[in-house]
Amino acid sequence: MQIGEVASRTELSLRTIRHYEETGLVVPSARSQGGFRLYTEADVARLMVVRRMKPLGFTLDQMRDLLEATDRLDAGTDLDADDRAALLERVRSYQQAAAEQVGKLRVQLARAEDFEGTLRARIARSEDLSPRHA
Repeated sequence: MQIGEVASRTELSLRTIRHYEETGLVVPSARSQGGFRLYTEADVARLMVVRRMKPLGFTLDQMRDLLEATDRLDAGTDLDADDRAALLERVRSYQQAAAEQVGKLRVQLARAEDFEGTLRARIARSEDLSPRHA
């Protein structure tokens, strides 16, 4: 698929997808004869990993590291037990960091919802006190 469809499916801008290509995070699998970037489902899946990591505060280097670890695990070839265990530990550390960030975001969301509720109640009180026009 071309970059426009990928952008639509991932909800990432064309600029962001090109940036991820420039940084080596997600490289299109091929180019058309006209030079257009062509992406596979696997490329889209990689972009979705990156998209999900970004709001959790992961750096580009961390994204690259996780993708490299999962690529090696998925390939499965030439991995001895120690290599597999080390890769799994790397992935596990990212999972734990993600869980910590999700917890922090839940606290922030609860505070934001509380604030919005306070404002809503304030507006309702003010509207109840305002003179009515008949």
